[in-house]
Amino acid sequence: MTADFFVSFAKHDIDWARWIAGVLELEGHAVVFQEQDMLPGHNVVRQMQLGAAATRTIAVLSPTYADRPYPLSEWAAAYVRDPVGVERTLIPVRVRECRPPGLLAAIVYVDLVGTDRDEAKRRLLKGIDMERPKTTEEPPFPGG
Repeated sequence: MTADFFVSFAKHDIDWARWIAGVLELEGHAVVFQEQDMLPGHNVVRQMQLGAAATRTIAVLSPTYADRPYPLSEWAAAYVRDPVGVERTLIPVRVRECRPPGLLAAIVYVDLVGTDRDEAKRRLLKGIDMERPKTTEEPPFPGG
């Protein structure tokens, strides 16, 4: 079975990664998360391949994320499958102030910086929703 999400993160952001993985699982999504899916006795390469095969990858963005080799290979695997973002296989989630470098800079991210728990959860779930947001009320009339 292919997981819905793989949560990719730098070790400095493990608390954010735990929270994101937990929120996704509580919403009913199948999640591959290192702490829960790479246990003693597992083959790390095989488990990483399961993560890379997930339908979508959450990249937990922070200043240290892009500098680490494992996150680079993790988000790159999602990027290669969908380089123009049509399927949204790579969903960056910014958790600390940073400017996404290189190819990551072109991908719209979910921004959790400076939010409280409820707002962060709302933004995360809205950001992973595959449906285009629909207008729920008429916008203000721009004319005089």
